[in-house]
Amino acid sequence: MNQFKVLGEFYFSQLLGTPIYDKSGRNIGKIRDMAVKWEGAYPQIVGIKHIRKTHELIPIDQIEYCSYKEVRLKENFHIEETVTLRDTDIYISKWLLDKQIIDLKGSKLVRVNDITLSWVVQESLERMILVAVDIGVRGLFRRLGLEFLVKACQNKMLDLQYIKPLENWNSHLQLNRNRQQVSELHPADIADLLEEMDYKTRAGFIDNLDDQQAVGALTEMDLESQVEIIEQMDEQRASDLLEEMPPDEAADILVELTIEKSEELLNLMELDDAEDVRELMQYEEGTAGALMTTEFITFAADLTPEEVINQLRELAPEAETIYYLYVIDQEEHLQGVLSLRELIVASPNVTLRELMHTKLLTVYATDDHQRVAEVINKYGLLAVPVVNKEGIILGIVTVDDILDILIPERGKADTYSWFALSKWGGRGR
Repeated sequence: MNQFKVLGEFYFSQLLGTPIYDKSGRNIGKIRDMAVKWEGAYPQIVGIKHIRKTHELIPIDQIEYCSYKEVRLKENFHIEETVTLRDTDIYISKWLLDKQIIDLKGSKLVRVNDITLSWVVQESLERMILVAVDIGVRGLFRRLGLEFLVKACQNKMLDLQYIKPLENWNSHLQLNRNRQQVSELHPADIADLLEEMDYKTRAGFIDNLDDQQAVGALTEMDLESQVEIIEQMDEQRASDLLEEMPPDEAADILVELTIEKSEELLNLMELDDAEDVRELMQYEEGTAGALMTTEFITFAADLTPEEVINQLRELAPEAETIYYLYVIDQEEHLQGVLSLRELIVASPNVTLRELMHTKLLTVYATDDHQRVAEVINKYGLLAVPVVNKEGIILGIVTVDDILDILIPERGKADTYSWFALSKWGGRGR
């Protein structure tokens, strides 16, 4: 690997305003800004803006010496030797300083208070690169000339490889790594970022997420934020995301919209998806019917464990949970239930009829959430089936849906931690 030799390190804010002299000693201007070519892990300075009303830049390779007191050029300055700002270059002051960025390491929004630059030489080639952004209070006080007041504070630097700017700098420049980096964040972290953003920033950020990322983040957000985002979104994109969401969550969102807006989005959805959501929207808020999801898996009683497992490989991605398997007859009456664990350890020659538990724990669609919570809590269940008066299964209510109602301020991550503990240590079958 090629080694860098560092010739100097600088804070960008303290370079601003530094006078520039050519070889003859003539003052040709000051550092007004620096243009950056954003390629590789560490963006490279390509030129210096030296007067206000022009985008003609002094090429960085003309710099012989740089300090906070002065910048000296290798030769006498000639305007014809300057270069024009390219479409793929950006100004540091305009597009980075004081901007909000995503700290991909800490999964949060931060503000760029200053930027560190390094003057390096590699294979006899000298260049200046951006190394890190200062996101701490010390960087802010440094720019105000008051750093002495906070010398006890540590500098808080974030390496350039861990940042994602929120703005698309111009129509030509897109960072190739952005989508990959964001895809590595947990959906809950993306949700937290979205909730911190203002309307304009949030809209642009969501546009750069694929549907899977956007749905994952939306399902981690509170209902008020979900509704706000869907209302602000393009109708076709909004309907696409609602199709991919669990039907119960999509129904919760649509109920909060105006009738006109709700119908518009439903009409854009696939017919089957829209029908599932419409059915859930008919139930009164707080009832098992309103809480349940229709994404569950059922099987016929005469199937063997091997046949069920083969079907599960195809059906599981569409289900809310596969920890419980529900057995039904031809009219969809609930006949029995068994756990995934019981299925896996069963003899391959038996049928579900021999394995299933027929003493059923169910709730009605009209039962309130307290009744649902009582059943889930008393019997240590991870999900409870919802049936009608005829015993036909309509959906299931999962434990996390109940916890979201009973403890609304509880984070989704906490809910899932509780869910995992219940899964392995609970009494449920």
